[in-house]
Amino acid sequence: MDEDFEMPPVGGMEDDDMDFGDSASFLKVGEEKEIQQGLKKKLVKEGEGFETPENGDEVEVHYTGTLLDGTKFDSSRDRGTPFKFTLGQGQVIKGWDIGIKTMKKGENAVFTIPSELAYGESGSPPTIPPSATLQFDVELLSWSSVKDICKDGGVFKKIVAAGEKWENPKDLDEVLVKYEAKLEDGTVVGKSDGVEFTVKDGHFCPALAKAVKTMKKGEKVLLTVKPQYGFAEKGKAASGGEGAVPPNATLEITLELVSWKTVSEVTDDNKVIKKILKEGEGYERPNEGAVVKVKLIGKLQDGTVFLKKGHGEGEELFEFKTDEEQVIDGLDRAVMKMKKGEVALVTVEPEYAFGSDESKQELAVVPPNSTVYYEVDLVTFDKERESWDMNTEEKIEAASKKKEEGNSKFKAGKYALASKRYEKAVKYIEYDTSFSEEEKKQAKALKVACNLNDAACKLKLKDYKQAEKLCTKVLELESTNVKALYRRAQAYMELADLDLAEFDVKKALEIDPNNREVKLEQRRLKEKMKEFNKKEAKFYGNMFAKLTKEA
Repeated sequence: MDEDFEMPPVGGMEDDDMDFGDSASFLKVGEEKEIQQGLKKKLVKEGEGFETPENGDEVEVHYTGTLLDGTKFDSSRDRGTPFKFTLGQGQVIKGWDIGIKTMKKGENAVFTIPSELAYGESGSPPTIPPSATLQFDVELLSWSSVKDICKDGGVFKKIVAAGEKWENPKDLDEVLVKYEAKLEDGTVVGKSDGVEFTVKDGHFCPALAKAVKTMKKGEKVLLTVKPQYGFAEKGKAASGGEGAVPPNATLEITLELVSWKTVSEVTDDNKVIKKILKEGEGYERPNEGAVVKVKLIGKLQDGTVFLKKGHGEGEELFEFKTDEEQVIDGLDRAVMKMKKGEVALVTVEPEYAFGSDESKQELAVVPPNSTVYYEVDLVTFDKERESWDMNTEEKIEAASKKKEEGNSKFKAGKYALASKRYEKAVKYIEYDTSFSEEEKKQAKALKVACNLNDAACKLKLKDYKQAEKLCTKVLELESTNVKALYRRAQAYMELADLDLAEFDVKKALEIDPNNREVKLEQRRLKEKMKEFNKKEAKFYGNMFAKLTKEA
């Protein structure tokens, strides 16, 4: 996944004031024990000392999550970044909050978590089926009590009134706060009964932005702010009835986080942004291939409305299928990040909108290179069926259909979309343990075809490393597949691994000596090797000439 796997809270009995750590904290390596309500812990590696984390502590872990059949659905280890959360605050599933309180620093354990302490009857589509028992291999790296919020003594936070839920604002979010700032002698130097600002831009002094990122909705806190997070050696002049802040002054700030609008990056390059105006329901979002119904208003930067759908009395909602190029790319991606009932403002830069061309829309013309704005109300959606809702025959049928869709996209030159179809096809049949022998043969043929075609897409998209990996997958299934050897050789050539390319070309010609495409590739490879040898000879010639001259 592109971001940390957010494990939503699940209802059930509260364990905040209960201790489950005594017996489960002293297991022997290899021993497994039930902690509570079917939650089991198996010790893999002992930790250090005797201390275990408590509610309110910020813990840092590495984990791998799997279904009971071994299907991996998430891993912080794969991402290379530890996962952090606050224990006992409902930020993760109940089984984690209970289980991790039994761990010591450096400990590694496997938790088997029943659905009642995980995602319950609804599961967490698309990765976790309904009523699923989960296994997590967890290593507790460290933990710390969150009081000194900047970890340098610059801002201390004391909670006066607890907030709601578990979410905290992030850098792009727009927060609404109330605050009053005083000097140590009680002089008021700043006050607001309601001011809105973007977290990353800050307001009043640096401490406010630092503090709100640790707060929950409705939380009230008292901050003790040292000069480096206040106004430092410059201080602040008196203005608007507010007192001056002397140089190097410590501040006492009461702060309330009233609410915030979540703003998220839909694309990694920050060119599609989504701001939530009204929260949606539940956790489900449209997947690729979902049919969505929305109310939609599209505007230019000057406020000109160029599109309006589903808002008129008696007017039908605007319907489209995601990931089918039925709307602009930025809008398509944003809608797949929304929940049912959510209303959002989506900002789309030209690269994900209409590009450098003028576009005649329903109510106005969109000029070239325009950033556009959509107010989107996701009224309802029907997701494309997930693999766990299908029997084995249906999985093979779905994979075949996706393969044909991929072929159609490839022929149309839409290589990125084609690649997605081939990847989806393989996912349907990736785990074939329940397949009959005949179905396994069909699945193998589909995997070979889809991975080969996907490799062709990746070559077109210049993603040579991924093309090489896909061809290797094919060769693991069919070691004499000439197309896989040919395409892997192409990828190796682009990656400048000429020796590996030569090995694959030779092997392909041993299998099929008259293959015209492979022979052409062999010719191209020889030219490339000549060119490489010339450059290498020139490099070493220049180096020896320089050494001779210096001598």
